[in-house]
Amino acid sequence: MKVLAILYKGGDAAKEEPRLLGTVENELGLRKYLESQGHEYIASDSKEGPDSDFQKHIVDAEILITTPFHPGYLTADLFDKAKKLKLCVTAGVGSDHIDLNAAVKHGVQVLEVTGSNVVSVAEHVVMSILLLVRNFVPAHEMIERGDWQVSDVARNAFDLEGKVVGTIGAGRIGYRVLQRLVPFDCKELLYYDYAPLPEAAAKAVNARRVESLEEFVSQCDVVTVNCPLHEGTRGLVNADLLKHFKKGAWLVNTARGAICDKDAVADAIKSGQLNGYSGDVWNVQPAPRDHVWRSVKNPLGGGNGMVPHYSGTTLDAQDRYARGTKSIIENYLTDKPQEPGNIIIGVGKYETKAYGKR
Repeated sequence: MKVLAILYKGGDAAKEEPRLLGTVENELGLRKYLESQGHEYIASDSKEGPDSDFQKHIVDAEILITTPFHPGYLTADLFDKAKKLKLCVTAGVGSDHIDLNAAVKHGVQVLEVTGSNVVSVAEHVVMSILLLVRNFVPAHEMIERGDWQVSDVARNAFDLEGKVVGTIGAGRIGYRVLQRLVPFDCKELLYYDYAPLPEAAAKAVNARRVESLEEFVSQCDVVTVNCPLHEGTRGLVNADLLKHFKKGAWLVNTARGAICDKDAVADAIKSGQLNGYSGDVWNVQPAPRDHVWRSVKNPLGGGNGMVPHYSGTTLDAQDRYARGTKSIIENYLTDKPQEPGNIIIGVGKYETKAYGKR
């Protein structure tokens, strides 16, 4: 049996740090196990175009392992060519790079390591909120330049205390963000989600649900996006919705880049409608060198907290999703039941509501 893994290239860092398990060099720690079972294991970062390892090997692979950090986009066309494919495993959380409807059609199971990096991402969200609100990046850049003009950075630095913060999506990550914001004494914590939180959970973080997205964003000083990407959320934060934001609000997105309209967000930052945008997800990954989110600034020269997609791939998270990936494959090979929370697509049907109402 052939197992194909599309991972990101770690270079010297992966050679020096074996805990970088999600890299081509360290192969999720699976090679010894799979080869001892008599299986062929191919790990590569080559994923673009018909000559890529991804497209060459998908035709006869039975198991495909992908990662949100260097996604191999498994389209409906590729599903038609993947005649032997039975199982897709996302090493991490978020399987939107796979055409899930095509997986249902072809009877291919899709599983991910649910919960493996939810804490990692939630911590990154809080960090991103703080670096925007406190105007941290321009302050640090000033020090690197050798300058010292406190007023130039303090003029756009605020406290998080007393602000209204809201999350689009209050699932595993969004709820943990709310939990971590409680000690900051925000004026109010809000959430927008098609499913209300259980009463006890909402009360524990004193969060209020707003059912209209336009009303929700109009009340927030900070909006953080923590929902999956699917047909109902692609382009959700667009030019029209941004008009409803408070002028000067901050936006954080560690969910998926395509949930936010690239150009609309950039225009909102340039005009000052948004005071800043931060996150680690991009509508195309790796992001092109000329991607506008790399360099866009607000009128005061700040407001950009963008980084590569790494919030969910800390060394701690990599250990969790590597172990989880192995467990999913072991269950498949030994015909044992999978953890229900890991199943996105069962045989011929959705097993989760995380990717929208079905």
